[in-house]
Amino acid sequence: MRLPRLFRTTPFRLTLLFLALFAAAASAFLAYIYIATAGEVTMRAEARVTREMASLEAVDRAGGLAALNQAVIERSSVDHPLLYLLMSRDGRPISGSIGASPTIGFTGDRTWTSFQLTDKGPDGGSVRQPARGLEERLPDGLRLFVGADIGESEFFVSKILRALWGAGALMILLGLGGGLMISRDVSRHIASLVHVIDAARGGDLHVRAKVRGSGDEYDELAAGLNDMLDRLERSVGGLRHAGDAIAHDLRSPLTRLRARLEAAMIDAEAGRTDANAALHQALEDADGVLRTFNAVLAIARLEAAGDAPAQTVFDPSDLAASVAELYEPLCEDKGLEFQLQASPGLRLKGNREFIAQALANILDNAVKYTPAGGAIMLRVRRRSSGDVEISVTDTGPGIPGHDRTRVVERFVRLENSRNAPGAGLGLSLVAAVAGAHRGQLELDEGPGAVDGGGPGLRVALVFPMAS
Repeated sequence: MRLPRLFRTTPFRLTLLFLALFAAAASAFLAYIYIATAGEVTMRAEARVTREMASLEAVDRAGGLAALNQAVIERSSVDHPLLYLLMSRDGRPISGSIGASPTIGFTGDRTWTSFQLTDKGPDGGSVRQPARGLEERLPDGLRLFVGADIGESEFFVSKILRALWGAGALMILLGLGGGLMISRDVSRHIASLVHVIDAARGGDLHVRAKVRGSGDEYDELAAGLNDMLDRLERSVGGLRHAGDAIAHDLRSPLTRLRARLEAAMIDAEAGRTDANAALHQALEDADGVLRTFNAVLAIARLEAAGDAPAQTVFDPSDLAASVAELYEPLCEDKGLEFQLQASPGLRLKGNREFIAQALANILDNAVKYTPAGGAIMLRVRRRSSGDVEISVTDTGPGIPGHDRTRVVERFVRLENSRNAPGAGLGLSLVAAVAGAHRGQLELDEGPGAVDGGGPGLRVALVFPMAS
């Protein structure tokens, strides 16, 4: 038969362990109190008996047997707390308050003995009380016994000890009750967290743990679990959205690719076209489909992750120089002036590959839309606010102000870019990279018109400076 679940919980077991330790410590403490108190009672009784014995010895030395006998009779006849017995050399009683010596096997030396004294109780019955006495032989050969009743003192010691035992038992009961309450409270909170985990494991990513607002460990655990579920829900939602977007937005390119391949096959069979040219066109269309797929997947992963993975601290001027080496020849081929201005010594924490891809997308758009004779500037600087800015400024047609918030959405292409290749994902990826690094994407006016075109465009990525 198994115990109820409450009694098998870790908090309840810890409560039992602490109660056992407390009971052991309390028992040791009570034993020490009893031994110390009982020893003190015996020591005080012996000190009193020793003083009385010394007093009677002084009487014997001063007045002999007659004076000693008179002193014993007088002290025994009054209500005195001590016990007396004066005996002859052979141990026969002469005078005193008791009839016989309780000392067993007296050899003549000073002998201490513990014994039981029979007395009358309040109800008239006999009561045995513990006592402590000293017997010794006087110089003239007589024997003298002096004792003290310690029953009342030991009674108070026993009463105190019983009270302490009762208090200890009460504390154990209260501790056991408190342990049950704590175990029930812990089990209730853990059960609620287990319910949330089971629901999430079953596919319900909307469930959340209750945060009570007390700020204790359970609230921290619940908040951490909720944050994890938020991230998981964003990740799954992002991947689901990415799958839907890929399925939706690749339908047209794939359909167009299949139609071109089918038309090319028909024309090639009829001898009206070159098969190699058709294959080259098909490869270009397939590359475009793959680029769209990779861009959508990268955006979805960044948005779902919240923060960019594998972040390191690096100098953005070195990154800008590496990217400039790739795009400067392209600008020369198109007749564009390219310039790099980078302030060294800056520190940026982020995923170097993602930031490089975002910068490459911005430069791709700048090269694509800036007409021949124009200029492109790549700049890395530190703002007055302390943030790091990576910007690309061109003298192309720019983006109207009312379209700048819409152009960063996925698959959005403006009228002036309809005839240019692309899927409308470049700035969407740039915005996702900025968000994953706690940064901002800014779109502003460029430097002005060139040969009647303009006003140009300035695209800036702003990131917090790494400490």
